[in-house]
Amino acid sequence: MMPLRDLMMVLCVVTVWGASFTVIKLGLGDMPPMLMGALRFMLSAFPALLIVPRPKVALRWWLAYGLSVGVGQFALLFLAIRHGMPAGLASVTLQSQAFFTMALSALLLRERWQWPQVVALTIAGCGLYLLASGGSHSSQGADWWAFMLTLGAAAFWGLSNVVVRMAADSCGGEPFDLLGFIVWTSLIPPIPFAILSLWLDGTQQVADSLRHFSLASLGAVAYLAFGGTILGSGLFSALLTRHPPGRVAPYTLLVPVVGLCTAWLILGERLTHMQLQGCTLVLAGLVINTFGLRMIRAAGSVFVSGSTPNR
Repeated sequence: MMPLRDLMMVLCVVTVWGASFTVIKLGLGDMPPMLMGALRFMLSAFPALLIVPRPKVALRWWLAYGLSVGVGQFALLFLAIRHGMPAGLASVTLQSQAFFTMALSALLLRERWQWPQVVALTIAGCGLYLLASGGSHSSQGADWWAFMLTLGAAAFWGLSNVVVRMAADSCGGEPFDLLGFIVWTSLIPPIPFAILSLWLDGTQQVADSLRHFSLASLGAVAYLAFGGTILGSGLFSALLTRHPPGRVAPYTLLVPVVGLCTAWLILGERLTHMQLQGCTLVLAGLVINTFGLRMIRAAGSVFVSGSTPNR
């Protein structure tokens, strides 16, 4: 059991990360998505890199992580929410990153799947299908397009997880500074985001957005940079240094729950019956993927210890 202080830390992380989807929705109300991405990563890098030591990781891992989690994940997520993806459903759909991580780990790292993972993937896949087809306006192309963009964001998140694993392995047994890696790789996305913003939105819209930059826009960008990256990732990294990953990671299952609740309370988002079923299946798949092997081993131990020897 975690000490109370650490438990409060992990609940703080879950709350900050879960609420960030609603913050993105609010921030995109008067700001182009690519411009938000550029500003978000600029604030993630400065002034934190003046305090956080630079990690000793090869440049190729900086580029791979910065482009995958930065440009890939957040560009697609911001576009999806801008094109109508509800914040609450985005928080659930994005958790499919766990299964993209599994698939990419098997492909790139030659990791083998366990059968509970296959079961979890099947159940979550059914849930994602219900999420894609269960909206009240699911026949409109924009909704399907926004859903596919969110899945693309999850795929890039999964790729970034594999990149982190490879970067950590490249350290040759030396401690891997995850927070430092996240902060310093935030230098990579702003330039691609700025180019995309000028290309997709045009110089005039970018200039107008910067000229009429509101407090709401500033709050959204600051929340995502300082809350989501510096505070959230910082606390999560600290927890991983004090507890086994298997004890800390399951708490992230609460992120989509917080995401759904925040979107309901602040944005008034409601789920259709089919979407609610889809969310339930996705979360069930995540639980099986996280706890499946542990539950099987525990059940086996109970069976062995509870059996009576032959006499």
